Amino acid sequence: MRLHVDHRTDYVFSEPQRRLVQLLRVTPINFAAQHVVDWHIDVDCDARLRNHRDGFGNHVTTLYIDGPISNVALRVSGEVLTDDRSGMVEDAGERLPTQAFLRTTGLSRADEAIRKFAKEIAKAKKDPLERMHLLMARLLERIHFEPTLDAVERDAATAFEASQGVCQDHAHIFCAAARAMGIPARYVSGHLFRRDGAEQQEASHAWAEACLPSIGWVGFDPANGISPDDAYVRTAIGLDYRDAAPIAGRRVGGGDESLSVDVRVTQAQSQSQN
Repeated sequence: MRLHVDHRTDYVFSEPQRRLVQLLRVTPINFAAQHVVDWHIDVDCDARLRNHRDGFGNHVTTLYIDGPISNVALRVSGEVLTDDRSGMVEDAGERLPTQAFLRTTGLSRADEAIRKFAKEIAKAKKDPLERMHLLMARLLERIHFEPTLDAVERDAATAFEASQGVCQDHAHIFCAAARAMGIPARYVSGHLFRRDGAEQQEASHAWAEACLPSIGWVGFDPANGISPDDAYVRTAIGLDYRDAAPIAGRRVGGGDESLSVDVRVTQAQSQSQN
């Protein structure tokens, strides 16, 4: 599928800022299931952009803006060719050993309730792939998807106890439970093309990947109950949300800030006309 992504972020500050520094993990990388055709980052003011790859292999753009500045509009757009490979992640240029993704973090920590949940799944299925599919299905049933919640940095244990959350919560709980079963897992951020025609979205999407014996890394989206197909654009990975957050940074200046995000994922015009 040929997908077009348009991701706009607008900042408004109550007081002029002296400096703004942002880390942008918004640029996809090429691997077997996706190929970046075209990609742009545009800022509506004078800014310096520097690109590098982080320890996870993510494409990171550091954005520097010198003030005084009262508002910033950041637009990320481009086209990606995607292929349905049943969630398998191949030729992604892994930078870290698989065992690194057994590490826990504050956001992906498994408490006693999650460990018990994982143990029940491990008893039900012996095959690692079947275990991960069952884990995804059980989370879809147990954690009610509530897109109006604004808690991308809520930890897995809190979301599990609440039995509701956003896609970031589903991904954190999946990682916590998979690691509790001894299966390396990682958090993934990206975009999702809605086949129901809902082009406009309020945020990026998130899911998880698990590394399985003799298969390798495979994606699982507990918020939707499927493995990623050609409707998914994968942009960044990490141990949790903080490693793969689309935008993170700091500002120098007082006052408050307001943030609005608009994400649109559509089929590229050339394809839709065909």
